[in-house]
Amino acid sequence: MTFCAAARKLSTLKQLSTFAASRYDIADLQLFRDADAASAAALLAACPVMLADEGETVSDSALPRLVIVLRGAVAETTGEGATTKILPGESGGEQSVLDVEADQSELTALEQSEILLIGPDLAWKLIDDSDGVARNLLRLLSFRIRAANMQLRRRQKLGEFYRQLSMNDGLTGLYNRAWLNDVLPRLAATAHTTHAPLSLIMLDIDHFKQFNDRHGHQQGDQALRTAAKVLAGALRPTDFAVRYGGEELMVILPDTNGTVAAGVAERLCERMREAVVFGDMRVPLPHMTASFGVACLGADQDDHALIAAADAALYRAKAAGRNRVEVAD
Repeated sequence: MTFCAAARKLSTLKQLSTFAASRYDIADLQLFRDADAASAAALLAACPVMLADEGETVSDSALPRLVIVLRGAVAETTGEGATTKILPGESGGEQSVLDVEADQSELTALEQSEILLIGPDLAWKLIDDSDGVARNLLRLLSFRIRAANMQLRRRQKLGEFYRQLSMNDGLTGLYNRAWLNDVLPRLAATAHTTHAPLSLIMLDIDHFKQFNDRHGHQQGDQALRTAAKVLAGALRPTDFAVRYGGEELMVILPDTNGTVAAGVAERLCERMREAVVFGDMRVPLPHMTASFGVACLGADQDDHALIAAADAALYRAKAAGRNRVEVAD
């Protein structure tokens, strides 16, 4: 069975004519530029020119073939999700002819299109008989690979952007619980391996519900943003600030012992008292305070135990009158 007969049998596309009987000129096809046009035209004469409607699949996994767009536009999507738009005169499906096992691409008509189908045996004959065709094919494949790689890099960067976005709290800009659950266990494991100290501060804005009730939830949100700025402005680049939940925030201090961490907490407590939530507030300062609990990772503790120790110290600070720092035993 000839390729053209096989194409008519397996493809759902409508055949309009053969290339020889069509109105198209081989000189307009990129693959044959600077090649022996007369001999190539003779070889292509019996190949079918098919009509593909918008959205119709052009590729056929049962029949590898080189596709040249004569009119319209076709999208070629690789197995990795990269998409290339093929315009009139350009070709697609090269991989299916060169390496059937490696080809995972799909060709889909973006609009009603006329396409020329070239079977693998004929494609190889064109390559073997014409240096120009081989050179053009290499050039097209090289361009296609570069374009696909650029798309993949952009998608990777976009994916990383959204991954980072999902790790930050939308209100305060601090890291969120998802980030904490991912990073703190690794920080604790590293601290145990390297025998370096790791400290954690938990803080809770005092009487936050009353603040919300008195000033409204929008100003409550502003209070949280202000508290986040206090943390961000007072920490080292190697430290981390997290919104643990609600009005409860957290500071992670790698390579920091409990004594130094307690000093950091005292500084944060003072800065929190001095922070101005909104400029036109007519309440005497200090108008926002916070309670702090400090813990340093013990030899037999994991990340959960470290959080529990800091939380217990925070509870003692609140029970002792708030607006103060307590250190875990």
